Amino acid sequence: MEDGRPFLIGGRWCRTTAVAPVRNPYTGETIAHVCQAGPPEAAKAVQSSVDGAVTMRQLSSHARATILQKTAQALQARQEEFARTMTTEAGKPVADARREVSRAIQTCAIAAEEAKRIGGEVVPLDWSPGMESHWGITRRFPIGPILGITPFNFPLNLVVHKVAPALAAGNAILIKPAPQTPLTALLLADLLMEAGVPPGAVNVVPCDNRVAEQLVIDPRFKLLSFTGSAPVGWMLKAKCGKKKVVLELGGNAAVIVEPDADLDYVAQRCVTGGFSYAGQTCISVQRIFVHESVAGTFTDRLLARVQQLKTGDPSDEQTVVGPLIDEGAAQRIEGWIGEALAQGAQLLAGGTRTRSVIRPTVLSQVTGTMNVSCQEVFGPLVTVTSYRDFATVLNAVNESEYGLQAGLFTQDVGRIFQAFEQLEVGAVLANEIPTFRADHMPYGGVKDSGIGREGVRYAIEDMTEPKLLVLNLRRPE
Repeated sequence: MEDGRPFLIGGRWCRTTAVAPVRNPYTGETIAHVCQAGPPEAAKAVQSSVDGAVTMRQLSSHARATILQKTAQALQARQEEFARTMTTEAGKPVADARREVSRAIQTCAIAAEEAKRIGGEVVPLDWSPGMESHWGITRRFPIGPILGITPFNFPLNLVVHKVAPALAAGNAILIKPAPQTPLTALLLADLLMEAGVPPGAVNVVPCDNRVAEQLVIDPRFKLLSFTGSAPVGWMLKAKCGKKKVVLELGGNAAVIVEPDADLDYVAQRCVTGGFSYAGQTCISVQRIFVHESVAGTFTDRLLARVQQLKTGDPSDEQTVVGPLIDEGAAQRIEGWIGEALAQGAQLLAGGTRTRSVIRPTVLSQVTGTMNVSCQEVFGPLVTVTSYRDFATVLNAVNESEYGLQAGLFTQDVGRIFQAFEQLEVGAVLANEIPTFRADHMPYGGVKDSGIGREGVRYAIEDMTEPKLLVLNLRRPE
């Protein structure tokens, strides 16, 4: 067996005898072995992050911005290497992988600019008698060491969404990457060192759940930023003690299609949102509600586009629907499809599995209690349900335990604002699918979808603490 890929602590590559395999989700072959940190290495990494936070706090804004600019430039130069790495270890279709690299470049560039914009404000305090000479000045300071736990589905950009704002704000961050996709995070760590990140400012530490829990409960971390499943996220929050927590969790995103919508456009966008990267996105289109007057026409157009999707080998430039992250995930979805059909759902497309690949699946006649409706499928499956009344469909969307993003297609501005006011989600997207995300926008959800917001500037708010300086400018008599 080959030596395991080392991990990064304090600016140095570390090896251990404990290694874990990384497998190609499509072929099942082992593509690498990665060294795993144990309790001693975890303790060393935490202390390194504490020391790195002191160094980062002393860096000027322009120095932090320069590091992030160099990181963006290096990603640009090596984008095909990163894309192919993600395709191999995550099963992400190569065209999607390239788009993810482009987004990561943009995220770093945005963070470089935001590093220069962490300001404050002047607060006049002379609102009360006797305070005529008092002024306040606020400024945001780095919070300190941050722990970031990242998922497999965006192994580059979701790591960057934690690392880039942390560095922009003057913090150190320890990344615990997903066990299925550590290679991309380690490749990014190499690139960050080349860009001039100080030792300890970024540590990347693959480890098992037992060691990860040791990191989570360590009081020296001031913030846990976790992206992953809802059960794991809320479990970790309960162990965090006094530290701040940001959770970006799951969803079962809904789309509402009104009669005045452009049905061809909506069908095209829903296919993109429901089936790209095999639906392994927390804002993947899952529940489609269509007004009864256009439900038949829309469904026909949706199915025509689904039938055209190329499925299978993620290294093929034309593939849209690649494998699930492993065969177990595919078997779970296959089981949910079978349950739904047994409970009265109708299969309109797909529904079959070949190893870790699920054919793009469309179900109708579903109920709100079926797993394919009320849970997060995280796979290439959408449901289509007709409705008659707009207020009723808003309630149907809200019946979910999740509340990440929702889409509404209509030209009626009144209904757009009604949805904006009433839908229990972090974002409402008018004439767009809920799978849309710009990397600088506030991103996050409510209910079981999490707490806090990402998007570089909004992440910086959680990664800094405001401090007030009060000045008594009384002149000597």
